[in-house]
Amino acid sequence: MFVGTCIITLELEGVRSLKEKRSIVKSIVARLQREFNLSVAEVDGQDAWGTAVIGLAIVGNDKAYLHRTLEKSVAWVETNRPDAPIAAYSIEFL
Repeated sequence: MFVGTCIITLELEGVRSLKEKRSIVKSIVARLQREFNLSVAEVDGQDAWGTAVIGLAIVGNDKAYLHRTLEKSVAWVETNRPDAPIAAYSIEFL
């Protein structure tokens, strides 16, 4: 069994309030969960307006499949959420 994790750091330029930030982050989290069947949560920077750190996790027995799924989820954010550009991301396996 493998556990794949991904940390995505988003730059939220132009966000003027925590309410606006939460709206963007909640939308991304819900969509990633629905589209890719991942566990997703905001894991850091909850009080910072300009950045958001989202953690993704997936469990399975095929490491290559897990890696592809995490890469596709990052690509989905890049493609579908231009309002939240990715500053950095990393994928690890446990």
